[in-house]
Amino acid sequence: MTNPRGAARQAQSSDAFEMLARLGYAVNGLLHLIIGAIAITIATTAGGGSADQSGALGRLASTPGGGFLLWVVVVGLAALGLWQITQVFRVSDPDTKKAWGKRAKEAGKAVAYLAIAVTAFRFATGGSSSSSGDTQSLSAQLLGTPGGVILLFLVGLGVVAVGLYFIYKGATKKFLEDIRTPSGTVGSATERLGQAGYIAKGIAVAVVGVLFGVAAVTTDPAEATGLDGALRSLAELPFGTAILVAVGIGLVAYGVYCFVRARTARL
Repeated sequence: MTNPRGAARQAQSSDAFEMLARLGYAVNGLLHLIIGAIAITIATTAGGGSADQSGALGRLASTPGGGFLLWVVVVGLAALGLWQITQVFRVSDPDTKKAWGKRAKEAGKAVAYLAIAVTAFRFATGGSSSSSGDTQSLSAQLLGTPGGVILLFLVGLGVVAVGLYFIYKGATKKFLEDIRTPSGTVGSATERLGQAGYIAKGIAVAVVGVLFGVAAVTTDPAEATGLDGALRSLAELPFGTAILVAVGIGLVAYGVYCFVRARTARL
């Protein structure tokens, strides 16, 4: 009988599975391009829409061929999420604590990709979704449970930690471990895109975590507004327009980096 690690290795040996996982990186890049563009629009005009995954998927749905593109997003992100699950079983480290930490990291990625795939599926089947609404609903449910304030605050701390890790990963170029860096000018451009992208994404994610913390302290789930609310809150800071434009450009850079990663990722 094949053990879980052997089964995971066998699944990853499929060229079709690897191709679909790489597609997942590409469609993730497309969503970040759209989110970054929406963020820039919010900063420079009164409109823009929702600067989050739901907003990006809504934009795709409204374009010619959008229905087809949504199904491509569903398939790509579902495959990438499943690939990350197989990675959980392939983690190997003599240090037990480090091994479980790595497994938790891979599992977290899987959950994130699969969650977006589910949201894309709703749009592809004619429905809709609100990332901000879902975040507020989750916050309200947590606040309604015993110890909910503490739980929500811990969620906020965890999200802030993820954001700070993204910033660290960008600043130290640690993301280069995930890809086979192209040579020459393309390689240099990839480094710059990755740095700007990870730092911008980290800032946005960290602010999402802060808003979770605010919701916990004020016991008001409406304060937890997800990525869209986080980006809009940046616009309210001193020099907020410039900050939001910079973060938007960074998210666009992250999107382009994801396209490069789709081809060069170490899978």
